[in-house]
Amino acid sequence: MSDPIPPSAAPAIPDILTLERAALTATPAPRLAWDGGFVVRLFRGGTGRANAASCLDPSPDAALPDRIARIERDFRRHGLRPRFRSTPLDPPGLEAALRARGYGEVEGACILLGPLAAVAAAAAPLGERLAQPSEDWIAVQATAEHQTPARRAEKLEAAALLARPGCWLLHRVGRQPAAAAHAVADDSLCGFFDVATAPAQRRRGLSQGVLASAAAWGLEQGARHAWLQVSPGNAPALALYARLGLREVYRYRYFTLG
Repeated sequence: MSDPIPPSAAPAIPDILTLERAALTATPAPRLAWDGGFVVRLFRGGTGRANAASCLDPSPDAALPDRIARIERDFRRHGLRPRFRSTPLDPPGLEAALRARGYGEVEGACILLGPLAAVAAAAAPLGERLAQPSEDWIAVQATAEHQTPARRAEKLEAAALLARPGCWLLHRVGRQPAAAAHAVADDSLCGFFDVATAPAQRRRGLSQGVLASAAAWGLEQGARHAWLQVSPGNAPALALYARLGLREVYRYRYFTLG
C-alpha cells in the first residue's frame, strides 16, 4: 500500500479573493484602472464581467462616495453605463451608497467550485480544441444568449487579450455546431465559461462531454480545481454542475445606473 499524500501536497482550496482574481484574469478587458480597492474594467459594453467595477478589499473606505462618482465618470467617458459587481469583498456601505445614487440591482451569478478530475472523469470527452473562438463556436453561443454585437465582438477578441492559457471547445453533430465551452487555466484553477448547447441537441449529455474535454485540458495545464459562474435561476445547469461535484462558494450581483 502506498503512503498517503501529505496534506501539504494537496492544492489549497481557493478562497473568494483567489477566485475573484481568477475571474479578472479569465475575462480580460483592454481598459483597466485601479481606484483604492476597486478595479474598473471597460470593454465594449457587452458582457457584465468585462464592463464593471468590483472591489477586492472589504475594509472600510472613507472615500467611498467620491470613489463611486469618479468611477462613474470613467464609464461615462467611454460611452458605457456605470456598472458595479457586488461580491462578499465589498467595502461596508457599498450597496446602500449605490442605491442612494439611483442604481438598480441586476441578477449576477453563483460561483461554483469542485475537483477538476471529477469533471474530467464524469463523461467521455467531446469536442475539438480551438486556439481561439471560431464563427461556428460563436454560432452555438448565439443559441444560448442574447448575442448583441458588443458581446460577439468581445468574445472574438478575448483570445488576444488572455495572459494565461485558454482553450475553446467545439463539438459537432454531423457537420452542425452543437455544443461549446471555453476554459482558462490559472495556476491550480481551471475556469469554465460560455458552456452552451444548441437547442436541437439539448438533453443528450453534450455539455457534460464538452466539460469533460475542457477539464482534461485543464489537468494537462496543471490545474486541480474547476470553477465557473452560473445564473442562480438556471436550474438545469445547477443540477448538472452538482452532479459533477461543483458546489456554491459565493454569489455576486450587478448594480447598474441608467
